[in-house]
Amino acid sequence: MYSLHEGSGLVLLVVLAGLQIAAEGRGTPPCRPGFSEDVYKVVVPDITEKGQPLFNVRFISCGRGGLVQFECSNPSDFRIDAYGVVYAARTLQHSVLPASPLQIKASDTTTQQQWVTQVRLTPSTRSGQQVQEDAVPPVMSKDVKEIAFPSRNTDSQLKRMKRDWVIPPINVPENSRGPFPQELVRIRSDHDKNRSLRYSVTGPGADQPPTGIFIIDPISGELSVNKPLDREHIPNFHLRAHAVDLNGNQVENPIDIVINVIDMNDNRPEFTHQIWNGTVPEGSKPGTFVMTVTSVDKDDPKTANGMLRYKILSQNPESPTSNMFTINNKTGGIITVAAGLDREKVPQYTLIIQATDMEGNPMYGLSNTATAVIRVTDINDNPPEFTAETFFGEVPENRVNVIVANLTVTDKDQPNTPAWNAVYKITGGDPTGRFSVPTDPTTNEGLVTVVKPIDYEISRTYVLTVEARNEVPLARGIHSPRQSTATVSIRVIDVNESPYFEPNPKLIKLEEGMIPETTLTTFTAQDPDRFMQQTIRYSKLSDPANWLRIDPNTGRITTTAVLDRESPFVKNSLYNATFLASDSGVPPASGTGTLQIFLLDINDNAPKVFPQEAEICEKPEPNAINITALDGDLNPNAGPFAFELAHRPSDVRRNWTITRINSLDRARIQALKHRIRLHLNENMQVIIFCNMRSFSPSVCLLVLVLMFVVWMKRRDKERQAKQLLIDPEDDVRDNILKYDEEGGGEEDQDYDLSQLQQPDTIEPDAIKPVGIRRLDERPLHPEPQYPMRSAAPHPGDIGDFINEGLKAADNDPTAPPYDSLLVFDYEGSGSTAGSLSSLNSSSSGGDQDYDYLNDWGPRFRKLADMYGGSDD
Repeated sequence: MYSLHEGSGLVLLVVLAGLQIAAEGRGTPPCRPGFSEDVYKVVVPDITEKGQPLFNVRFISCGRGGLVQFECSNPSDFRIDAYGVVYAARTLQHSVLPASPLQIKASDTTTQQQWVTQVRLTPSTRSGQQVQEDAVPPVMSKDVKEIAFPSRNTDSQLKRMKRDWVIPPINVPENSRGPFPQELVRIRSDHDKNRSLRYSVTGPGADQPPTGIFIIDPISGELSVNKPLDREHIPNFHLRAHAVDLNGNQVENPIDIVINVIDMNDNRPEFTHQIWNGTVPEGSKPGTFVMTVTSVDKDDPKTANGMLRYKILSQNPESPTSNMFTINNKTGGIITVAAGLDREKVPQYTLIIQATDMEGNPMYGLSNTATAVIRVTDINDNPPEFTAETFFGEVPENRVNVIVANLTVTDKDQPNTPAWNAVYKITGGDPTGRFSVPTDPTTNEGLVTVVKPIDYEISRTYVLTVEARNEVPLARGIHSPRQSTATVSIRVIDVNESPYFEPNPKLIKLEEGMIPETTLTTFTAQDPDRFMQQTIRYSKLSDPANWLRIDPNTGRITTTAVLDRESPFVKNSLYNATFLASDSGVPPASGTGTLQIFLLDINDNAPKVFPQEAEICEKPEPNAINITALDGDLNPNAGPFAFELAHRPSDVRRNWTITRINSLDRARIQALKHRIRLHLNENMQVIIFCNMRSFSPSVCLLVLVLMFVVWMKRRDKERQAKQLLIDPEDDVRDNILKYDEEGGGEEDQDYDLSQLQQPDTIEPDAIKPVGIRRLDERPLHPEPQYPMRSAAPHPGDIGDFINEGLKAADNDPTAPPYDSLLVFDYEGSGSTAGSLSSLNSSSSGGDQDYDYLNDWGPRFRKLADMYGGSDD
């Protein structure tokens, strides 16, 4: 067998099946590239619209690797695409069809080889048999070719190599106008020669959705398209052809048929936006990127139908030139191509952009347009300029936060941007920093403002140099002109200023007690208005004690009363008086000054007893009062004070005593009449303060008897309290017992077990008196139910007795807690056992003999081996 591969023709070349090689060594005929026909005869409609496909020419490439390009001899009326499909380049009528044949040329771009064919065009209104014979269906060759099923049965001696058949795809143009059904190819099997077969096709477009697009004659096997195809909807179809006998038995293996929908230029380019916005800084150099516009075409992008080209149709305004921008015809990128972008002259450009398919061919391609708006952004290429060279202003002296002058500037840059906002700076004429020039955010003016007081007597005029700049630096190559600097002349207005005292306040120190009409000091004020002839007069503004007088002309201050430091108008020995100084200006101005007089203390006040009156009731306590003394003076003119009773009347010193308390300036006055004060110290000694002249002997004897009764009662209490404590010599708890005998335990000891009995079992004469207890004894509460034992218990019951007593003590709320402070008896000052330090084992003991431990029994023999053995 052999196969011929077609290029991009509309009809698949027939691959004949069953062709056998008759003799060995006979090969396939060589493939010759070129057009399938030397002359094509085509019938065209009476009226042909622009872009309508008319026919196609088939070129046999024979597997050539080079790209074949087609050219038409009449490009004004017809155009041909890369697949050999010929379209109307404009609307055509049969009257304008060329009389001579149309020539189609194919060129190999690699080998430069060329092939030529002719096409004779005949209008469809032409009648006669000759037309019917010569005419061919549109877009189809004059013969319907066949696709044969590969033979499965071969000669017994010649066996064909098994391999898959590759059926060349069938190319069908989209948007065909028919007539339909339109035959594409004929399916045939070699078995139809001896029996009847039925043909069918399956797959999407046939028996699967979308159904009904392709149909096949079951007897003849002619495959036809039943309606126009749309490549943008379905670009290709994959069908499978079947051949069966009348009984439905498969006689051939199914073959696959691929139908490619050939793209037609039926879609215009569409911009993704109708209006594109971009920006470019003014003064940009040529080649500056601005923006990119994008358009899409639904046609096949691998063909010229979907290959777009961009161009700028117009620019508005055309200033400074009509070609300020250019566009990359493939990518749509817009860049600048000329210098001279100036926002102040042209703030915005509008471009009309066109996108054309067919690689921008203005004759065959479809086009669409969009608008590109390019805004020229501002840069600081215009410095601010003052509207005048000199500005004037005036300000009264001593005024602050007042605006002296408004400085106006002009700037051609975009308003309210950093390139337009002005910043003012004083570059000269203000060494002390008394002025500032902030910017008015609304008007962009400079506000010359006084920030520190100005003194007319120091400077009457100020001449400032002010420079205006922008918030951002000027663009490269732009310099500030002379108009960016201005002069500000400020005149200072003299005003009447208030006189001032120096120093203020003024402090003087004097002793109190100054007599009236004593001159203290001169307190004068200064007038800051040196250029005004004015006089100053003084007056008193505040004098709380009315002690002072000031001379209205000289400011001399004299006293009118005695100065007293203890006066309530004096605070911390300081007296304040305020005076007023007024000038003779119009209007008059005045100032105040404070005179502070520090009064030194003298001893001019006698101490006073406090309280001056007191009452003492006739009862045992209290029969004394505490008194103190007050002195308005300061130390050392005040305390310490000496207290004594008056000598008159005479009974004062007989019935009263006065005592100094703790070395303070206080004393205790005590009544002694008909009373005696007793003070008992810790040793039960009695100190008697009495005046024996005021008491009888019977009263003294009564006191002595009372003291003896108290002493006896206290001694009885001490004796009863000691009965609870046992003599240390008789207390077995304080003895050291020797336990080096391994006897029978407590049964071998002569213990008095009665000592473990309850206190209730002790003899009545040993019971302690009520109200006396040891410090570690529990408080007096109802006695708990402790267990009772007989006087002579069995020694084996001691453990039970202790456990029961412990349980009762745990439930006793009156028992002291474990952390209570317990007091125990003294156990002696020494021990016959000696010090336990002899038991220390700090020495190695290697020089001692431990063999005697072997005599102590088996338990000590191991110990003897450990300490007395050898190094092994």
